[in-house]
Amino acid sequence: MYKILLLEDDEILSQTLNELLEMQGYEVFLAKDGNLALDLSFEHEFNLYLLDVNVPFLNGFDFLKELRDSGDKTPAFFITALKDIDSLSRGFQVGGDDYIKKPFEFDELLVRINAKLKVNMDVITYKNLEYNIKTDELKKNSEIINIPQVDKEIFLLFLKNCGNIVDKNLIFELMKKNSDVGLRVHITKIKKLLEVDITNIRGQGYRLEKI
Repeated sequence: MYKILLLEDDEILSQTLNELLEMQGYEVFLAKDGNLALDLSFEHEFNLYLLDVNVPFLNGFDFLKELRDSGDKTPAFFITALKDIDSLSRGFQVGGDDYIKKPFEFDELLVRINAKLKVNMDVITYKNLEYNIKTDELKKNSEIINIPQVDKEIFLLFLKNCGNIVDKNLIFELMKKNSDVGLRVHITKIKKLLEVDITNIRGQGYRLEKI
């Protein structure tokens, strides 16, 4: 699983990006200031840094410069409200790979991240599972696993909404016969075959729990 360090002191934006990136299968580590980000960079090996600039103690530019001076070549994107050419220039001078101006579209950010990390956007990962949407193949521990097509489609629906409640009526649309008993049978089979944690939210639907 790809690890991303997100340096961002805006709590709402930080949590939003965290949730959206985790839904895409990334493991995200949050830091509200540059010093904490620096500590995390020593404790973990990351695949990407997402850096705000104006954060407490050690700003994003200085944070990345310290890492680059120490030989860290991890790809880094600046996500900042600073739009002047001097800031843009400094971002690249200290070793940034991309410079994204706020506000931005999450889909655009995701495209840039996937392109940099060479991630296949058709593949969704969850624990030891990989679902290739393009080929409709589901793998467990890198081996193709054969499960009924309806169960596979239901699981894909959960993957796309990981951590969120999926209304049972949406699941009914994938089933040949709509019944609560039939739905429970499908959920039980998916949980047993794939060893995933799916919670029944009474009166609302089901939720695939985040990793």
